[in-house]
Amino acid sequence: MSRITSHVLDIALGRAAIGLRMRLDVCIEDGSFRTLSERVTNEDGRVTDLLGDAALEARTYRLTFDTGEYFRGLGRPAFYPYVSVVFAVASPAEHHHVPLLLSPFGYSTYRGT
Repeated sequence: MSRITSHVLDIALGRAAIGLRMRLDVCIEDGSFRTLSERVTNEDGRVTDLLGDAALEARTYRLTFDTGEYFRGLGRPAFYPYVSVVFAVASPAEHHHVPLLLSPFGYSTYRGT
């Protein structure tokens, strides 16, 4: 398992968000972002290999969830077509879990374990 993971729950349906595409980017020196990986949630709504073979560094990262595509696939409207979560890694030796609680008209996130 990589040092950055995610789990998406569709709280409007009360189940895991299966097949939701997400992208992990890292902030580079000029303030722009470079993509490290793109993944899709599994049958449990999880992605456990966001870093792939890349090493986790003490930097700023951005995790973007393609919520519009997910909700379109379910035939449901979505107010937020994308959700971007920007977070800072201070301790690369620690695990960083970024869950997303999602509904068509709202979301919440936190640092999980």
